[in-house]
Amino acid sequence: MLDLLSNKIKKEGSPMANLYNIESLLVGKIYRSRSVEGEIVSAEKHPKCVWYDGAEAYLVQVRDNLRGGYTYRSVAVNTD
Repeated sequence: MLDLLSNKIKKEGSPMANLYNIESLLVGKIYRSRSVEGEIVSAEKHPKCVWYDGAEAYLVQVRDNLRGGYTYRSVAVNTD
C-alpha cells in the first residue's frame, strides 16, 4: 500500500508541497521605518535598476497606519 502511494506521489508531484514566490511572501507582512509603518499590500520586482549588494530589489506598496493612505518603498531581499 505504501509503495502504491509513493508511486502516485512521484507521478503527480508531492501533494503537500507549497510553491511560493518572494512577492507572495512579502504581501501581508508589516513594514516599519522611521517614517512609515503599515502592511505591505502588493509587491513586485523593482522596475528600475536598483542594486543592493547580494540582494534583489522589490517595490512594495504599504498601507500607512500612521498617516493613512498608501505609499511605495524599495526593499532588499536576500535570496541566498
